Amino acid sequence: MGAAVGWGALAASSLVIGALLGVARGWPQLAVGLVLGFGAGALISAVSFELVEEGAQVGRPGALALGLAAGALTYFAADQRIERGGAPSSGSGAGPALALGAFLDGIPEQLVLGIGLGAGEKVSVGLLAAIFVSNLPEAVGSATEMRASGTAPVKILRLWVLIAVVCALATPAGYALGDITGGDLRALVNGFAAGALLVMLIDSMIPEAAAKSGRPTGLVTVLGFAVAAALSGVS
Repeated sequence: MGAAVGWGALAASSLVIGALLGVARGWPQLAVGLVLGFGAGALISAVSFELVEEGAQVGRPGALALGLAAGALTYFAADQRIERGGAPSSGSGAGPALALGAFLDGIPEQLVLGIGLGAGEKVSVGLLAAIFVSNLPEAVGSATEMRASGTAPVKILRLWVLIAVVCALATPAGYALGDITGGDLRALVNGFAAGALLVMLIDSMIPEAAAKSGRPTGLVTVLGFAVAAALSGVS
């Protein structure tokens, strides 16, 4: 259990690091866009190789599809509720959307990490690296957007520390379930994370990246995908 707590904290630490980088200084719009583009590429890789592919291997297609639908609908509904609650009067509303995405995909991602440890598997370096690499630009972009919209840095950091703590706790929770968790449940969890990520990417992260950095966004997104895909092959 101690190892699960440690690995979970390591994976979630990039959320806090990214938030600190986002509030520490003002970032040029081009830099924010490029960071978001890189993160989008890393997340696409995580969806492809660490979530959907693994889910299809350990469980039935129906469980994976159910998880995808549940994750997508959950993110969509929660994001709609945030928008109805009132977007910032200045700056971009992408900051809260990215934070929501990090929360909804972070919990199942780290739950999967813990389930693997609980089942006696070795630490998935690829999954761990994908979580860390994709979390960092997500947090940087969100914290920067919230700072630009007038949110106090203390509130931003408090939010991201809370998200990181909850996500980190998902790893020992998954560890506790490792011995009793079947393949279909793992596929469902993987699908949920993938569904939430895909909606967040299409609705918020990629459009925001393209708006801020223009045509180079595509190139840096491919770079993020390539880096994360290479890391996914590390065992």
